[in-house]
Amino acid sequence: MSSQRLITPAEDLRDVVALQAQDVRAVGEAARNRGLTADGVRTWAMRGTLHLLHPDDAGWIIGLLGPHFIVAGKRRRDQLGLDDDLCARALDALKEILREPKDRAATVEALAEVGIVLEAGQAAAHLLAFAANSGVVQRGMDDKYFLLHRQNDPRGLTDLFHRYLDAYAPATIEDFAAWSGLKLADVRRIDTEHLRRTDFGFLPEDTEIVEPSGTLKLLGHFDTYLLGYRDRSLALPPDHAHKIQTGGGFLTPHVALDGRVVGTWKREKSELVITPFDPARAGELTRLAREETR
Repeated sequence: MSSQRLITPAEDLRDVVALQAQDVRAVGEAARNRGLTADGVRTWAMRGTLHLLHPDDAGWIIGLLGPHFIVAGKRRRDQLGLDDDLCARALDALKEILREPKDRAATVEALAEVGIVLEAGQAAAHLLAFAANSGVVQRGMDDKYFLLHRQNDPRGLTDLFHRYLDAYAPATIEDFAAWSGLKLADVRRIDTEHLRRTDFGFLPEDTEIVEPSGTLKLLGHFDTYLLGYRDRSLALPPDHAHKIQTGGGFLTPHVALDGRVVGTWKREKSELVITPFDPARAGELTRLAREETR
């Protein structure tokens, strides 16, 4: 919880690397600092899913991860009629079309006007994700698309791993592969000799160990607290995992107390409803949760 800035709030998005951002409301309530979303770049990044990144990070992280997801998505693009020639022409066209932000429908219409006609269904979504992974476009918090202006940046895989550890430690190489969406064989070549090794994964040398102090957080269904790891069993009791991990990458909104997920939560009109894994803790968790929401 300390690494993920759930105890001391994040100063900006660089502290947490990225926030998962399919759901605009959820990313705005991601519990690290309510102001983190103001200047972020929303685009496809880790695991090929929408994330919010700091503008200083967007260029090099997309440059690092994007080519991997372009290769991974080629088969599906081909199935949708998005061959390499069409994608290349579309990138050139988008650089002109999106000088002014447009929603998806307006973007598809503008592409058709220059001779790039897309099949109905998922073709537009996959083409725009390809353009984002190519470092050409980003998707605003209002779901409009506009150009991403990238700077050349020499940072690479080792830099991303160190940033990941700053925000997620303790964590393993396997956790990093699962979080980033990169192949395990590729990330295993990262030099880890100078890092502290623990039973739970690597720690940067200067990591401060924070003792439990009754810190409770209400975390949403796309929160990175659990999504940042391959093995979630330290935080999420395996006997209760099915109540949180419901499939499709969704997580039931959950209550974390001193690092452990101890129940679920939801809103019912103006009321906050806590469902603890241990019914005997209902009163305690509800009291702490009300303090947190205040």
